[in-house]
Amino acid sequence: MLETFGNKLPENDYVVTLDCPEFTLLCLKTGQPDFGRIIFNYIPRVRMVESNSLKLYLFSFRNHGDFHEDCVNISDVTALINYLLSENASGIFLANADCDRNGNVNISDLSVLINYLWSGSWPGSSFTIGGVTFNMVPVTGGTFTMGFTGETPDSDDESALPAHQVTLSSYSIGETEVTQALWVAVMGSNPSHFTGDTSRPVESVSWDDCQQFITQLNQMTGMTFRLPTEAEWEFAARGGNMSHGYTYAGSNTINDVAWNSNNNSTNTTQPVGQKEPNELGLYDMSGSVWEWCNDYYGAYSAENQTNPTGPASGVERAFRGGAFFNSAAGHRVWFRNHSSADLVANGLGFRLAL
Repeated sequence: MLETFGNKLPENDYVVTLDCPEFTLLCLKTGQPDFGRIIFNYIPRVRMVESNSLKLYLFSFRNHGDFHEDCVNISDVTALINYLLSENASGIFLANADCDRNGNVNISDLSVLINYLWSGSWPGSSFTIGGVTFNMVPVTGGTFTMGFTGETPDSDDESALPAHQVTLSSYSIGETEVTQALWVAVMGSNPSHFTGDTSRPVESVSWDDCQQFITQLNQMTGMTFRLPTEAEWEFAARGGNMSHGYTYAGSNTINDVAWNSNNNSTNTTQPVGQKEPNELGLYDMSGSVWEWCNDYYGAYSAENQTNPTGPASGVERAFRGGAFFNSAAGHRVWFRNHSSADLVANGLGFRLAL
């Protein structure tokens, strides 16, 4: 930017220049009456937006599409810039300012926020592979009690003891389980036992199979998809920071949110997203199919933990959520299951994390 505009750039007035894949952002503290004309002489596609304290110039190098100002107001951008310059958090909610959900508020969040202002979509929120679109839902980090939190555990709850405090950084998780359609788009074939409708969750995939899928998906997208940790899975199933403390993912009434042995007379999987979502807008975290987690399975510790990833080694992997053929106990948000990483079953699938 400085080289492009040479001596015509008001050297003492610019705050920051930020280069992103599709635009460059230049922030000015004071107005320059002829600066807009100077910019237009260099770059024909430009959008200027103003606030009380800053002028923001967006330079688009795209050849198509218009500027779309959606639900993010320019005041959010100027508030974030002012915070980055002064570290004064007054007027800004830092938890929401972590736009890239990496646990820190820094210049990369400004890039993400401006890109949303420009394009109308958050990076990582929606992906399309081979004509199949899937959504990732942001989960703001927080602290919760993981494991069984009731007064009288039964035999099904013992593996979820002791309850313990877990703190997680922000992340994203799949809105639904990975569907058969997405698996085919990535891998080219469908391993599922129940076919006929590719909007059903993919099943009959081992933990090892999931790793192969994720590797291929990451090569296709340039992203770093993975399986969720057990802690991430449970926090999301409970509704994250918006949790109402339900027994199942989104309700205390299992049939509202989960395909299970009480409401699935066909005894097969069903298309994803037909039941009510939980507090985060996630579907089928209780019921449908069990979902692989990344962790080795192991006993809980009573100690407080931050971003736990499970045991360092083991012989079995954890999976969560219950399946269409299970009774209510297996669908509780704290309930745990486990098996060897090569297990293939028609009630076992997965969802992505990022």
